[in-house]
Amino acid sequence: MIKNYRELIVWQKSIDFVKQCYELTKLFPRSERYGLCSQLQRAAVSVPANIAEGFHRQYTKEYIQFLSIAKGSLAEVETYFAISEKLNFIIP
Repeated sequence: MIKNYRELIVWQKSIDFVKQCYELTKLFPRSERYGLCSQLQRAAVSVPANIAEGFHRQYTKEYIQFLSIAKGSLAEVETYFAISEKLNFIIP
């Protein structure tokens, strides 16, 4: 039985995902530091944070809600990367 969110493979992979997002945003223009970079980084960080917070909620229904929020943050990151590609900040 898993006793801590750190044991969850999805949480571990989401931490790696955050690192990759930060590395990719280093390629963005400096003018985007407080714009698209910031939005993308915050959405990425939200994924493991919501997995962790949901894991320690008292009820399964709450946990599922936090996992849903994490899933929404992933869609947000995907959208920011799509915009970044259109603006030629990254190569697909």
